[in-house]
Amino acid sequence: MKKLFLSGASFVLSGLFIRPAYAQLSINAQLRTRSEFRDGQGAPLPANAKPAFFTSQRSRLNLGFNTYRLQLGLTVQDVRVWGQDASTINRTTTADNNGFLLHEAWAAVMLTDTTVKNYTLSLKAGRQELVYDDSRLLGNLDWLQQGRRHDAVLLRYQSAKWQLHLGAAFNQNKENGSGTIYNPTPPGNYAANTNGGSMYKSMEFLHASRKTGAQTLSFLVLADQFSRSHTDTVNNLPVKTWEATTTSRITAGLYWNHQTKLLEATAAGYFQAATNPSYLLSANVLFKLSSTFSVGPGVDYTSPWFDPLYGTPHKFWGNMDYFYVASPFGREGLQDYYLKSRWKPSAKWMINADLHQFLSAGSIPGYNKNLGTEADITATYSLTRIISIEGGYSHYWSTNTLTSPTVKNIANSTSNSNWAYLMLTVKPEIFIK
Repeated sequence: MKKLFLSGASFVLSGLFIRPAYAQLSINAQLRTRSEFRDGQGAPLPANAKPAFFTSQRSRLNLGFNTYRLQLGLTVQDVRVWGQDASTINRTTTADNNGFLLHEAWAAVMLTDTTVKNYTLSLKAGRQELVYDDSRLLGNLDWLQQGRRHDAVLLRYQSAKWQLHLGAAFNQNKENGSGTIYNPTPPGNYAANTNGGSMYKSMEFLHASRKTGAQTLSFLVLADQFSRSHTDTVNNLPVKTWEATTTSRITAGLYWNHQTKLLEATAAGYFQAATNPSYLLSANVLFKLSSTFSVGPGVDYTSPWFDPLYGTPHKFWGNMDYFYVASPFGREGLQDYYLKSRWKPSAKWMINADLHQFLSAGSIPGYNKNLGTEADITATYSLTRIISIEGGYSHYWSTNTLTSPTVKNIANSTSNSNWAYLMLTVKPEIFIK
């Protein structure tokens, strides 16, 4: 029966494409449920506030098609919290809770013949993820159930040692008859960048990397432009009006990675030219003390006003997401001194334990720079190749500086915060040639 089903599915799906014998269709899905206990996640709770508990779910379907000089990718997903919809859904009560969206839809055209092995040149256009280096500035933000994607065009060059990517995007709300005014915060939009800012109107970047032995060195320069606005008064109420003109900023810097059997080290530095020039510096090393255990220190320094663009902050600045996660925590920058450890006792288990000490980079009048300490522990168990279970617990010891008006601005807050989660991920995959 199983063979009969797969044969029938192959026949039906192959009819969707006129394809030669060497074409391949891939189908994979992801079901990811995550239950969270939040007792001060993202920010300390006021003393009289109660903890939250909920289960969110991401349901994805991915289709890929690969043939001579052409690749296609399509990802649709539904993201929602268990129970947010009535069992008999209707548009009267759930109009604003529709989590179904198109995550990716792109085509990659090979501009060079794919039989040429020493280099490739391709053009990728459509809705796509942008993931570079360690995902600090450009990443898919996979921890967030919605993820991050861009509507962009990408020219890619790849050789044995070099990779060059040139990308661009230009956003509009609809098919206008005239003009290019863009509203970056239409109803229902999620925060567009890691510091809670609005969506860019346009964006251009160049990423170049070279791999030499155990080392990789890359360069990134990214320019993004944002709609200007002014405020009018209508019926004695302020109304924001968007303009066709834009403000611009440029971010540029280097990323270095070195891996051997004994250690893994990374370092990065980026400068941001905007209304308030700023920079980011980071360095860390992970020593492989045995075949199963690694440990090492690191430091991140973001100066006041630096914006980490469109990266994956959950990966760097603590699992409780206090800093640079879709809502500004203050404009005084961040110092993060941390110790990370990784233990892999078997092929199925992975356990991570991290400790962060956070300080403000700039001075906060009336307060010291100490923003608190966070401890994170996570464990992942791979039941099979397509089924995994992950859980974690985090604790944050906050300070008066953290809850002060210029940082989190929380009066009468608790001094200790907790967060825990349990996540099930299932990712089946089928290939049809």
